[in-house]
Amino acid sequence: MSARCKAQTLQVIDTEYSADAVEWCPLDDWDTILACGTYQLKKPEGKEDTDDPHTRLGRLYLHRYSPEQKFSPMTELQRLETAAILDMKWCHLPVAGHPMLAMANAKGAVELYKLTGSRESCAIELTYNMEVGQECLALSLDWSTGLRESGCPIKIICSDSRGRLSLLQLDESSPSLDILCQWEAHGFEAWIAAFNYWNCNVVYSGGDDSLLKVWDTRTQPDRPLLTSKRHSMGVCSIQSNPHRENVLATGSYDEHVLLWDTRQMKQPVSDTHVQGGVWRLKWHPIHSNLLLAACMHSGFHILDCDFKSEECPILTSYVLHNSLAYGADWARCSSQPALLTNQDAAALHCRESTGSISDCRTQNLDRSNQNLKIFYESPTASFDVVLEDESGEYVPETNPLQKDAPPPAETAVSLYSPPDSSVLATCSFYDHMLHVWRWECQRAQSSE
Repeated sequence: MSARCKAQTLQVIDTEYSADAVEWCPLDDWDTILACGTYQLKKPEGKEDTDDPHTRLGRLYLHRYSPEQKFSPMTELQRLETAAILDMKWCHLPVAGHPMLAMANAKGAVELYKLTGSRESCAIELTYNMEVGQECLALSLDWSTGLRESGCPIKIICSDSRGRLSLLQLDESSPSLDILCQWEAHGFEAWIAAFNYWNCNVVYSGGDDSLLKVWDTRTQPDRPLLTSKRHSMGVCSIQSNPHRENVLATGSYDEHVLLWDTRQMKQPVSDTHVQGGVWRLKWHPIHSNLLLAACMHSGFHILDCDFKSEECPILTSYVLHNSLAYGADWARCSSQPALLTNQDAAALHCRESTGSISDCRTQNLDRSNQNLKIFYESPTASFDVVLEDESGEYVPETNPLQKDAPPPAETAVSLYSPPDSSVLATCSFYDHMLHVWRWECQRAQSSE
């Protein structure tokens, strides 16, 4: 089934330091708040040719998104100097009445930050710091709260550069963290660790040893439940689907996104080549089939994981970043559709019926015939992008070949569902840029 998709960049922000993590707050009353983390190496002052280690610096930015502002809707609320940030995640539930952000940093620590104030005027403050290891980097973390179910102990799983996993439990009254267990999981860097949100006793890990492992934390985790060698290079992204039980997504430096049925993990159920190392994967907060992938050298891609084929169609590729695609996240806050209209759908139907150029369709990634093109740019750094065809032309809102044609029948309009609209944030490393953009999608409906 075909789909029409459009993306519009809302704002581009220079983060000064290299940007590698972005996270929208998932709590309903705070869903316009965005955190952006950075990682910067600094040479020792006055020692250009020294072998002395570099200092790893970080900065945490806090922004607010104002959907009513058409241009430059992001407002910086705060910036904090920190150790270099490798990963960060918001807890899906309030902790002691406040949003809580956990950060994995280059000093081998997990830090907890509390958000206080109101949506219009809020600030974040460090409340707890726990070292998970000496002479290591804390590389990734995940909360056990993906299903947003209260009443269960809140835990964090963290991976580090020495190949270890650390299972932490939150004491909400303090708040503070206790290490429940820590173990050697991989022979090299453990790039990623994640919970099975449907059974938080089970955690997944991926390492630079190219292995995907499954662990049961109810027993001493000295031996994994399962080890998969299906990826051919380092496994660096994992996320459990919070909408569909038994669905897991993994990504690797081998440039493949794999979907798994966790009940039977001998082989993945789908394998999609995305032409870039898959540093982060994020399921859509509402739609169970949409998966956002940050693919390093090939930009950001939105996959349609409908399990109807062995390869997931790529709905849209956002390639306006000029450096490594690292951080990516969907906002939970709503956005009014503004890019796709019924007239667009009617025009598309007319073009398809006459055999002329068609607009964005669900298709596999092919950079020779699917690219993003800027067709308007303003001084406020807001611009629209559309998918262009292989000849380099973009499809305008109306079809010039049909300028004098009569309007299509009303039934043509109904061939496309009303557009769904999402707001996303993505960031890239060496050009230190944060992009906030809107994405809309209309799916074709049966004409019967």
